[in-house]
Amino acid sequence: MSTVKSLEDLKRIREEALKKRQLKAESGHIEILVGMGTPGIAAGARDTMKAILKYIEDNLLSDIVVRQAGNIGLDSWEPIVQVMIGEEPKVTYGKVTAAVARQIMQEHIVGGKPVKANIIEV
Repeated sequence: MSTVKSLEDLKRIREEALKKRQLKAESGHIEILVGMGTPGIAAGARDTMKAILKYIEDNLLSDIVVRQAGNIGLDSWEPIVQVMIGEEPKVTYGKVTAAVARQIMQEHIVGGKPVKANIIEV
């Protein structure tokens, strides 16, 4: 991280942060969050993450950011995946096996229709 030595540095950093924020808000920008805390890993979150990344790679998808988080707090629903597309409401999925992850990628990310069977109503 760069140090702030002047008002110009602060303005530049602010502009960079605003650009990143705007990119996130644009429709079409997709963020996928996989719960990789201890309960998630024990429930198979590594396989879920691998399935998501492989789907993206195999289908040459772009404009998708995949992140991992710690424990999301719904241990009985692990592995948990959250999907955020532009300004649309966040969708939280539970019990996401590798097969369900591929279904979410196909139907929700590519097709635009959430997979209702695995949505957690929070």
